[in-house]
Amino acid sequence: MSFDNSSGPVIHQSWMTGPDELSHREYRSVMRLARVYTVGVPNFDHLLDFQRTSADAKYRQMTRQPVAGLILRLSVPAVVSNLVTTAYNLTDTYFIGRLGTSQSGAIGIAFSVMTIMQALGFFFGNGAGNSMSRELGKQNNDRASRLLSIGFVGAISAGLLIAVVGLSTLHDLVFMLGSTPTIAPFAVDYLTPMLCAAPMVCGSFALNGLLRYQGQSAFGMVGLVSGALLNFILAPLFIFVFGMGIVGAGLATAICQTLSFVILTVLSARFGVLKLDVRRCVPDVLLVREIIGGGLPSLIRQSAGSIAVTCVNLAANPFGDAVIAAMAIVMRVMLATNSIVVGLGQGFQPVCGYNFGAGLFDRVKSGYWFCVRLATLGLLMLAVLIWICAPDLVALFRSDPTVIAVGTKALRIQSLTVALNGFNMMSNMMQQTMGKTVIASFLALCRLGLFLAPAVLILSRLIGVLGVQMAQSVSDVLTFVVTIPLQRRILLDLPLRRLPGRMPLRRRG
Repeated sequence: MSFDNSSGPVIHQSWMTGPDELSHREYRSVMRLARVYTVGVPNFDHLLDFQRTSADAKYRQMTRQPVAGLILRLSVPAVVSNLVTTAYNLTDTYFIGRLGTSQSGAIGIAFSVMTIMQALGFFFGNGAGNSMSRELGKQNNDRASRLLSIGFVGAISAGLLIAVVGLSTLHDLVFMLGSTPTIAPFAVDYLTPMLCAAPMVCGSFALNGLLRYQGQSAFGMVGLVSGALLNFILAPLFIFVFGMGIVGAGLATAICQTLSFVILTVLSARFGVLKLDVRRCVPDVLLVREIIGGGLPSLIRQSAGSIAVTCVNLAANPFGDAVIAAMAIVMRVMLATNSIVVGLGQGFQPVCGYNFGAGLFDRVKSGYWFCVRLATLGLLMLAVLIWICAPDLVALFRSDPTVIAVGTKALRIQSLTVALNGFNMMSNMMQQTMGKTVIASFLALCRLGLFLAPAVLILSRLIGVLGVQMAQSVSDVLTFVVTIPLQRRILLDLPLRRLPGRMPLRRRG
């Protein structure tokens, strides 16, 4: 326990271990000292007991309950969060589509910038969260708490940097991302309020991940869904009732992201297994290295996604605004499809991290194969629906015949290979959670970077619009082929690892 007279007590979890590690006399002495120092703080004993009991109860839940049921319970809030977040992205696409084709194209340009914000939020949230879940599996709560605080502060700082750089270079940026002269003004109007809210956007994505890795995905769902539901109201209100057009869409999204950030911050501080406290943000070389190692695959995956979107826009640029708008709609629809798999993987990751940290490798493997089978089956069913409903899906966002024709063909081509992402994504998320930074980063880069970017640029020159439409499917197949031997090696090596000694559960003092 340490004290800071300027800010009150800083109670480190390393001593909150009860009589297992301290003698009964020492433990009672520490508790008496804490009570004396915190006179006037209500329910002090309850607060300490809640934090200790919560960490221990969560450890028992994550390492003892049946894996399949546990993953499903953790996945449902994550899937709901992803679907609602995707729906609220599609809401912008739908309402802006009523304004015109150039405005629809502006969403495709802005998507690259939004992906970068998500990338940095995921970098800090997943980077700190992966190590945090393993430390919780080892019952090293003090180190886990420091990782939580560093991830939170880092995400907000990164968002502030994006806001400053993005706003100062915005006009040049939209052209660099593939905008045409007719699309550029609308892209600038949409992105200006979004960039102002960048610290909150990055912070909310990070906090969602940090709560999820504690096994508290339901709280993350509450924060994200609250903002998304508000956007369903504000977007049409600002765009049509107040006559703000595409500026209103960007403003509504910025307000809703800020609301999500505030809610997630409060929930994390009050109800997380580890209590969010920025005073614990004391980085050192080892912690920073762990965060970079754990977050690098997410950063590469999302950054590669932004680069891929830019490449798609650049490849579609010579064919006109209608092709850019069609591919923007296709990317949103496929994002919604893959978000279900991502949500399942997000439910698996804390289970993987806890059990990998505790040395329970059989549970890690069984959880992985359960997720691969379920994700593949779900994607196959969705692929059939996309093939059948492709024209209606595109027409929902834009009635332009050219947009519908281009988008329908692209959706049907991509539906032929989307089921491969069940194996691709689950393998990558497992590798990331286990700390396999190099392999996870490489495979994260493959699907949207090493394969998609060259494919769309080369194929569009060789076969025109068809090359733009089929590039994602080519990338999915190549990623699948590369992932098989790498993941097979990890699975074969996993049982050969020495099981570390299980740390005893702490008794309540």
